[in-house]
Amino acid sequence: MKLVFLDKKTIGEDMDFSQFARLADVDEYDFTTPEQAPERVADADIVIVNKVPINRQTIRGAQNLKLVCVTATGTNNLDKDYLAERGIEWRNAAGYSTESVAQHTFAMLFYLLEHLRYYDDYVKGGEYINDVMFTHFARTFHQLTGKTWGIIGLGAIGRRVAEIARMFGAEVIYYSASGAPAQKGYRQVDLDTLLHDSDIVSVHAPLNVYTEGLMDREAFASMRSHAIFLNLGRGQIVVEEALADALNAGQIAAAGLDVLCREPMAMDSPLLKVVEKDRLLITPHIGWASVEARTNLMDIVAEHIRRFCGISEQK
Repeated sequence: MKLVFLDKKTIGEDMDFSQFARLADVDEYDFTTPEQAPERVADADIVIVNKVPINRQTIRGAQNLKLVCVTATGTNNLDKDYLAERGIEWRNAAGYSTESVAQHTFAMLFYLLEHLRYYDDYVKGGEYINDVMFTHFARTFHQLTGKTWGIIGLGAIGRRVAEIARMFGAEVIYYSASGAPAQKGYRQVDLDTLLHDSDIVSVHAPLNVYTEGLMDREAFASMRSHAIFLNLGRGQIVVEEALADALNAGQIAAAGLDVLCREPMAMDSPLLKVVEKDRLLITPHIGWASVEARTNLMDIVAEHIRRFCGISEQK
């Protein structure tokens, strides 16, 4: 049986891939373009992929292909109709990064909430040396206790963020873009209410017809001027030019983004036009990528393959 990794490097070079060699003959490619894919999957029984498109053009010649495993939760890169037409099954990986993304959400929040970039620069720049007072009050900050945290997308990650926010004493409300019924134990509100009432707004929703462009100019104009906005869902949920303008106009206090409309970032990104740089924190889509989460991801993918092939796990 032939197994092909099409973009192995997107999982990280520090991972242990040896379990896959025990399941099949493995071909590994760090990255694969759509043009390279047909040749590389030609004799594959199983393909493991992260971002490479899987469609008629890329796998049409792969006559042995039986299973496609996506090393992510999102499956936007799969043409599911074509896979069904061919009788090719697919699997994604759900739940592997919940703790990692939740942790990163709070890392971003506290960095912005407590002006940590400013204070770190203040000390390391030498201004704290022999200062007139032991405390510096130039940038005030508030406690999370008593604040309202609005969550867009109450899936596994959203619920974990809600749980931790409540531990800090925050009140949690949420909005379901798809209009799903209210979840027990959580207060569901409409989008206008969430944006108007929240001190922190975080996005943990998937990209779909309900969420694409959801955070536009009107949405940011509805937020409180002291509010912090965080996006750890998908980049296209946010209209980036609208966010940049909202920051520059002082419509919101700060924003933290782990996802962008274009990844890697484009040279003409409107986010680069934000004037006060310490009000915008951008990380390069790393929230999901703790060592533990990526290890969990590899184990999930390997288990999908074992179950599909009827192979018992070797202890």
